[in-house]
Amino acid sequence: MKPAGDATHCDDLAKALDAFRDHGSLIERWGTELARRLGAGARLLVAGNGGSAAQAQHLTAELVGRYRDDRPPFSAVALHADTSSTTAIANDYGVQEIFARQTVAHGRPGDVLMLLSTSGASANLLTAAERARHLGMTVWALTGRAPNPLQLGADDALCVDAPVAATVQELHLVAVHMLCEAFDQAVERGDADRAGCEAVDGRPGVVGRLVGRARTVGRSTPGGPVVHRKGRA
Repeated sequence: MKPAGDATHCDDLAKALDAFRDHGSLIERWGTELARRLGAGARLLVAGNGGSAAQAQHLTAELVGRYRDDRPPFSAVALHADTSSTTAIANDYGVQEIFARQTVAHGRPGDVLMLLSTSGASANLLTAAERARHLGMTVWALTGRAPNPLQLGADDALCVDAPVAATVQELHLVAVHMLCEAFDQAVERGDADRAGCEAVDGRPGVVGRLVGRARTVGRSTPGGPVVHRKGRA
């Protein structure tokens, strides 16, 4: 039994974080691409099991809500959050189909399916990845050590080099926050504006108007009150 105050967990995290830094460019590319696609009307579908499900839902909450500053909402759905669908599908078709069947129902060509797994070997995620690629969707994976089946079945993968599942999950959360940061920066640059709803008859499209409106939050208007941002939970 480890003594009280043992810092092994922190040491393992610090060691894994050093290697994780090399994934920064991949996460930035994902964030930029996601802003471009969601701005064009595509959708992000996300799924995971257990703790990975919680982190996947954390990501969708940040995109539908906001990460830091106010901006338009974007379409992101956590497939595991629909408990009625997941339990019905598991009961009628088997657990391996719970995400695959929802992917077929909600996914379209050009959408992104992101799958989180510390092992990279969950059968229900592998089935969903296969079905998504058949539909013409793009599959991204957050996994543990490479190589693993989910990494090999995805179009792109970020594999955390850590031996303990807890450390992998902790760095997956870092990846989620970095992805949201890159996404918001791309929206601020106008990547979502250009890719999504271009100007019609000289007027900005829907996304362009919403982005412009979001950027005015917190600024004073002539003769009007200052609008303050609400704090985040």
